[in-house]
Amino acid sequence: MHIGEYTSIAQGAQIADDAVIGNNVTIYPDVIIGAGCTIADCAVLGKKPKLAASSTADTSGLTPLKLGDRCSVGAHTVLMAGTTFGDGCVVGDNAGVREKCTIGDDVVIGRSVTVENGTSIGSRTRIQSGAYITAYVTIEEDVFIAPMVVTTNDNLMGRTEDALSDMKGCTIHRGARVGGGAHILPNIDIGQDSFIATGSIVTKDVAPYTLVMGAPARAVREVADRERLEMQR
Repeated sequence: MHIGEYTSIAQGAQIADDAVIGNNVTIYPDVIIGAGCTIADCAVLGKKPKLAASSTADTSGLTPLKLGDRCSVGAHTVLMAGTTFGDGCVVGDNAGVREKCTIGDDVVIGRSVTVENGTSIGSRTRIQSGAYITAYVTIEEDVFIAPMVVTTNDNLMGRTEDALSDMKGCTIHRGARVGGGAHILPNIDIGQDSFIATGSIVTKDVAPYTLVMGAPARAVREVADRERLEMQR
C-alpha cells in the first residue's frame, strides 16, 4: 500500500494492501477501498451530507462508501457515504457522486460530472465530462451520455409541497445514447438503444430503437440495425 503525504484516514476504514492513495486525501470512517484501487490527490471519500432544510434527500441509514476492486478516483473528487461502486470504475477529476447511489462495474464518470443522490447507474455506462445527473435517475447498462447533458427531476422547481413528493428523474434504458448538451425533462422514459441527438430537449418518452432530435425532440427514424447494442457483441 502507498499512502501519500498529509492524507487523513479515519478509524474503521478498510483499504486493500495494494491500493495507492495520493496526497491530501481524506478518507472518512468505515470506507471500504478494494484491491488495486488508485485514489488521486485531494479526493474526499465517504463524506456525510449536510442538507438544506428544504432538501428531499433521505440520509437515514447511510452505509459506508464502498469502492470495488480496480477503481480509479480522480483528483479533487468527492464521493459521499451511502454509495457503492462496482469493480473497475473510473471517476474523473473534480467529479462528485452523492449519497445512496448504486454504480455498477466498469462505469466511467467523467471529469466534473455531478451525480446526485438516489441514482442508479448500470455496468459499462459512460458519462462524459460536465454532465449533470440529477437525483432519482435510473440509468441502465451500456448507456452513453455525452458531455454537458442535463437531466432534471422537478417540473415545478420546488415551488409547491406536492412537487417535492413527486420528484422523479428520467429512466434511461440499456444501450441508449444521449448526445452532447441534450436536456431531459423529469420522469421521461428513454427506450432501449434509442438515440438522442445533440442539443435536443426531450419533453416526451422516447420509444426503443428510435432517433429523436430537436427542441422539443421529435422522432426522426429508427436506429440502424448495425448501431444496435446486440450487433456490437
